[in-house]
Amino acid sequence: MKREKSEQLYRRAVEVLPGGVNSPVRAFRSVGGTPVFMESGEGCHVTDVDGNRYLDFCNSWGPLICGHRHPDIVDAIHKQLEKSLTLGIPTESEVELAEYILGRFKKKLPSIQKIRFVSSGTEAVMSAVRLARGFTGRNKIIKFDGCYHGHSDALLVKAGSGLATAGIPDSSGVPPAMTSDIIVLPLDDENAVKEAFQKHGNEIAAIILEPVPANNGLLLQRQEFLEFLRTISRQHGALLIFDEVINGFRLSFGGAAEFLGIEPDLITYGKIIGGGMPVGAFAGRNDIFQLLAPDGPVYQAGTLSGNPVAMQAGLAQMKLLNDSLYESLEKKRQKIQDAFNAKNYEFSMTGLGSIFWFYRGENPPRTSGQIDRDSMKIYAALFHHCLDNGIYMAPSGYEVGFLSAPMEDKHLDQFLDTVFAFFDKKN
Repeated sequence: MKREKSEQLYRRAVEVLPGGVNSPVRAFRSVGGTPVFMESGEGCHVTDVDGNRYLDFCNSWGPLICGHRHPDIVDAIHKQLEKSLTLGIPTESEVELAEYILGRFKKKLPSIQKIRFVSSGTEAVMSAVRLARGFTGRNKIIKFDGCYHGHSDALLVKAGSGLATAGIPDSSGVPPAMTSDIIVLPLDDENAVKEAFQKHGNEIAAIILEPVPANNGLLLQRQEFLEFLRTISRQHGALLIFDEVINGFRLSFGGAAEFLGIEPDLITYGKIIGGGMPVGAFAGRNDIFQLLAPDGPVYQAGTLSGNPVAMQAGLAQMKLLNDSLYESLEKKRQKIQDAFNAKNYEFSMTGLGSIFWFYRGENPPRTSGQIDRDSMKIYAALFHHCLDNGIYMAPSGYEVGFLSAPMEDKHLDQFLDTVFAFFDKKN
């Protein structure tokens, strides 16, 4: 494939954008080479500026569960554009979307009774943590190594030297004081959590984690561990926050919380709510949300929160999400996973719902420390092999892949044939 226009655009981009991109992973630093610049998306395909077409397993990092430019979503956007782009004033659209989401939560997630829309996942998590601290009157937060919660200062941390130490800033520009109340623990370790509560029990406002960690590999957790977190947080008067910015509405309409049968106190969501438009949200119990401004003293605001175009796009996508869609996506993912694993390559595939990930090792990793770092060089070669054969995957071996509803058996076969060809040649 020729990508002359992408190369030209990248040369222009590095003159005006840091690294030539507006989000680091897009720069291809993990896989090498020049980023591909896309021009359009339709169904389960994207087309680059040079006219090359790719089967898309990135799906804008998850939100395009119904594919690119689903006609219902596009139609909803067009109708809203005839009325307004943004107002910064309440509209019926935000009420409709909130009513629809919470209405469908009533049976499976009855404790999730209020929702506030924001513009990004980072903003949603930052706001949920602030609300948890305001509700409990405590400052410390437990997070887990291997779970990513956006780039707000307080949560951009890595583990310290001990099991229950304060987090160390994971980025320049973050003062240590901003992370001093974050306790970073290893995943899959009940004893570490018990130790943290024994030491700081009356200071811990909340536990936050991705119930399906999917931003540093796909680190599927034991049901027993997640249920333990629900129990111990209640015992100590702390809140449990599920960060579902990636997996919310991906595994079921109620996300991982419904899929796993565990009700957290607060849940954060990302752009899947917007059908491709920039949206985030956080939701939870009535008594917690009573403290959120303007009703209470916990301040949060956003000029573009509840943007009517995003709300209408989101409502259209939410109405497309039903049990048959989730069942279909699960079967598609299981098909490629079973076929790939039957080959007994040095790599295997793990997954849940419509999310999958390649790993090397005897068992799927449950912690970030179990990921084979050397395998990332092989993934980089696989990425470029797929790219040259019309398949776009995430440009990092630590990122997961996503299936979308428009994918048919012929697309899955194309994917498998391409991946098989790479590993067969390598062997």
